Amino acid sequence: MSNNDSTYLFTVVTVTWNAARVLPPTLESVKAQRYTDFEYLVVDGASSDHTLQLVRDADIAGTRIVSEHDRGLYDAMNKAIGLARGEYIVWLNAGDSFADDQALTRLAYAAEREPNADVLYGQTLLVDSHRRVIGPRHLTAPTPLCAASFKRGMVVCHQAFVARRDIMPQYDMSYRYSADYDWCIKILKRSRANAYCGDAPLIHFLSDEGTTVSHRRASLVERYRIMCRHYGALAATLHHLSFIPRYLRRKLSR
Repeated sequence: MSNNDSTYLFTVVTVTWNAARVLPPTLESVKAQRYTDFEYLVVDGASSDHTLQLVRDADIAGTRIVSEHDRGLYDAMNKAIGLARGEYIVWLNAGDSFADDQALTRLAYAAEREPNADVLYGQTLLVDSHRRVIGPRHLTAPTPLCAASFKRGMVVCHQAFVARRDIMPQYDMSYRYSADYDWCIKILKRSRANAYCGDAPLIHFLSDEGTTVSHRRASLVERYRIMCRHYGALAATLHHLSFIPRYLRRKLSR
């Protein structure tokens, strides 16, 4: 924790709602961090299971809990932006975790190396429900990173995209599934500099095998609308056509 208890370099945010089944690895990874200049903010949607008890039992220094009904994930994240005291916000969803105990240290080194960085970012590995590594995401975080990088899609996992709080917009809640994609592009358009944290993964992302096909399709439709908004309809259409071979390769590999 910092010398001034009201300010931190990082606010690590976990949004929860009846997340007790997947939350323990998240809490364990936060508590294990060797870098300690952070607060841990849990924004809960009035869970009826033992989510909140797990957070309390974890006894992580600098923890704050807000639990009340909300209008979903992005509403809770908008609340967190207003509540955070850190210079940067790290989004760590329930079920996801830091890749190791040095993840925040690597982020802090990147911030020190590039004092003007508005975005710190790194790589992500997918894990299954047993925390076994499945492999890297189908998109790799590029160097360098700019707003145009996101023409290819969500090239940096949201959890590995750490932005300075004072340039953050609210999430656009007209998007139900892909507001994070829109939000990252908006931030990159505002960013003065972006600092890469190195090839060692920052995040273990829990692969959501339960996501329905209809939700995936809805998400893709939203992403296409977002691409059109930020890059123009022609560029968005051409890039979506380029996704077809990748989609076919993934289908054939299953």
